[in-house]
Amino acid sequence: MAATVTGIEEFAAALAPGPRSMVALVGGGGKTTLLFALGRGLGGRRLLTTTTRMGGGNTGGFPTLLAPSAADLAAALGDEGAVLAWRSMDDRKALGFAPDVVDGWFEAGVADCVAVEADGARRRPFTAPAPWEPPIPGAATCVVACIGADALGYVIADLLHRPLRVAAAAGCSPYERLTPARAAAALTSPVGMGKNVPAGARFVVAVTKAEVDRGPAPDLAGELNRRGVETILVTAY
Repeated sequence: MAATVTGIEEFAAALAPGPRSMVALVGGGGKTTLLFALGRGLGGRRLLTTTTRMGGGNTGGFPTLLAPSAADLAAALGDEGAVLAWRSMDDRKALGFAPDVVDGWFEAGVADCVAVEADGARRRPFTAPAPWEPPIPGAATCVVACIGADALGYVIADLLHRPLRVAAAAGCSPYERLTPARAAAALTSPVGMGKNVPAGARFVVAVTKAEVDRGPAPDLAGELNRRGVETILVTAY
């Protein structure tokens, strides 16, 4: 499928998750920025949250609730609005909820769209999941695998999070470079970003920090399109 080229502010429209959806963001290279872009760009009642951890000082300007009940969320969202929900927060990190809690909110209809950061990459542009990752809610209707274009061309061990797992998913050594072909393999591997995707969920790759006229991002989009994977190149990031 052809790549869609969009700026960060148009990401929500390019993704178009539908009026009743749960979007889970995995991978690296800007999940939080994309999460907030969904909160700003979608309509209706929008709940933003995480099943892992987020930076405690970064709320994206959204009203933030700590340990809310479903009734708290419904009251805060009203007929149309967006809120960020965390389980708890300390000086550095905000902790999220178990996937089944997020599933429960979605199934109870507290929000029209739930966007959830469901992976951690320690600010690296790409990662691959550990055995217990990624904690994607089972009710997710769309999984967006994120990768920063700045990961491409670099030696895997030098730049990426969980480099041994990235290399295993890519089918190469961690001391080799992450080419577009290897990145496409890792993004679609069942031990890479294809892991824990719910049956029937739409799968999309978002390549952030992309240049569409040069650089490796268009090559990665081509590799993914040959695999039948919907791809969004996010420019002006």
